[in-house]
Amino acid sequence: MANQKEKLVTLFEELAEKLNIKLLQDKGDFTGGSCLVEDENFIVVNKRKPIEQRLKILANEFSKKDLSDIYIVPSLREFIEESQSQSK
Repeated sequence: MANQKEKLVTLFEELAEKLNIKLLQDKGDFTGGSCLVEDENFIVVNKRKPIEQRLKILANEFSKKDLSDIYIVPSLREFIEESQSQSK
């Protein structure tokens, strides 16, 4: 199962690249989320957090973007949609 989760992280990294979003994975005293710095979009993820929590942050941040015209691997799109229905 961990391998599947690692694959999702990789797919999120590829999606961020397509959308011109810088994905920063670092350690620190923060939860994570998105921010805009000098017209550049960033999504920051704390590497110290469990992978499930990191994936939830990524899914939440990408669900706020307009992804309708972007090809997303079906498993990743499904993950983003599922996590949105769970958080409501």
